[in-house]
Amino acid sequence: MSGLADLPIRDDLRGLSPYGAPQLDVPVRLNTNENSHPVPEPVVEAIAKALAAELRELNRYPDRDAVALRADLAEYLGHGLTVEQVWAANGSNEIQQQLLQAFGGPGRSALGFVPAYSMHPLLALGTGTRWVPARRGVDFGLTVEEAVAQVREHRPDVVFLCSPNNPTGTALDPAVIAAVLDVAPGMVVVDEAYAEFARPGTVSALAVLPGHPRLVVTRTMSKAFGFAGGRLGYLAADPAVVQAVQLVRLPYHLSALTQAAARAAVTHRDALLGTVSAIMAQRDRIVATLRERGLRVADSDANFVLFEVGGDQTTVWQALLAQGVLVRDVGLPGWLRVTAGTAAETDAFLSAMETV
Repeated sequence: MSGLADLPIRDDLRGLSPYGAPQLDVPVRLNTNENSHPVPEPVVEAIAKALAAELRELNRYPDRDAVALRADLAEYLGHGLTVEQVWAANGSNEIQQQLLQAFGGPGRSALGFVPAYSMHPLLALGTGTRWVPARRGVDFGLTVEEAVAQVREHRPDVVFLCSPNNPTGTALDPAVIAAVLDVAPGMVVVDEAYAEFARPGTVSALAVLPGHPRLVVTRTMSKAFGFAGGRLGYLAADPAVVQAVQLVRLPYHLSALTQAAARAAVTHRDALLGTVSAIMAQRDRIVATLRERGLRVADSDANFVLFEVGGDQTTVWQALLAQGVLVRDVGLPGWLRVTAGTAAETDAFLSAMETV
């Protein structure tokens, strides 16, 4: 049997590993930033009913442009958004891939401020876009001056800003987004996958959209909505941006079942988002407890916490795993990331950390 090395794969893909976190069968899984709370039974029933209504017409293609779903998402986001300003796909990863297909590609570049979401450079690679790893400042922060200087230096065709940032957790000062928009020659994409978990007073980039046709805000239903298995991401932008990504999207990319399930979930958003405050409470509890124990912890506006372990993070990761607690090693020396789950999961994590 031949191996990958025997195939005529692209040179820039040789030796790489696919994106992914360990999928291990352990009692406490806190490594992928999922919502640990199960979907409420009334919402399960509503989704099941919506799916059943689609089954007899699965011989037909779905709505190619998912208009009804996009209208529902626009209504959820508010800010005066219309269906023409919203686009949906199979997770925010596909949304961002489509953006790079439309605005990146060979001879073009994309810039992100690392450490940040590790899929962004992989999406750039897959679309033939040159990746520029820009730097964050002290305590993983990003000031207006730091951001502007690096965008001016590299002049990328696409800038990725994460707010809240993964894996550090902190939301951006809106002044950074505004300043980057002023100097960026191309598109500015603000990844707001964790926006629903932001602390009170945090301003979404959605508020900056009017008058900025090169700004894109991406969101997901995988986190706060607890819809990770449903795979639904979306963007808000100028209508011209939606028209641009429609040029590169695959035909009928969103199945009728995905659209129906997502619409049911958005309709029952109050029930699904009812766990957000409980998750935020566990996040703040993790931050406070670890700091009381003398560890450095990054401020978090997301549903996870980045914390310093005071040594080799791989050793601590293994020690936690041995106690049935799975967290994420994001490849940042001396640091680990833990998802804020249920109260019982937080108990297990903090107890395991005490013994490490």
